[in-house]
Amino acid sequence: MPLPSLYVSGDKPREWNVARAAAYGAVLGIAAGLLKTLGLTHQAIATSVPEIAGAAFGFAMLCAGATALRNVIARRLIWPELH
Repeated sequence: MPLPSLYVSGDKPREWNVARAAAYGAVLGIAAGLLKTLGLTHQAIATSVPEIAGAAFGFAMLCAGATALRNVIARRLIWPELH
């Protein structure tokens, strides 16, 4: 039985887009890599392009995985009557 909510949306429930979440994660990874390179802690750290690409890939996979997990949980527990 799903938990009750005080907010009732008039929209039809839908799944989150995994590709969009991966793109947002990649942007966050690039930003994190650039912040590390710029050294906002006043200790500049030499970061190479493969490290920034690795951070972008890691953040993208993390966000995509979290979104896919959210969709699975929502399908099985929240919207079982829709699927």
